[in-house]
Amino acid sequence: MSTKEKVLEKTKVQDKESRLHEIVLYNDDYNTFDHVIETLIIACDHQPEQAEQCALLVHYKGKCVVKTGTYKDLEPRCGKLLEEGLSAEIV
Repeated sequence: MSTKEKVLEKTKVQDKESRLHEIVLYNDDYNTFDHVIETLIIACDHQPEQAEQCALLVHYKGKCVVKTGTYKDLEPRCGKLLEEGLSAEIV
């Protein structure tokens, strides 16, 4: 691997780590509003009002961005949402 390739690879890794990503939460027919709200408070550090607003947006719009940050920060948060039966992904 050339020096130029090493620099490009290192730059790609740094971009992925420092670039901001979003957790998108999707609507489903299984989880209650209370469960979604409680999970957002725990997993995403939402205030109760913020979690309630996100739950309503997900219900009526089908999806909502619930957290923005680095991939490293969002990965365990998204994992917690998934563990709790919610449908979410990092974009």
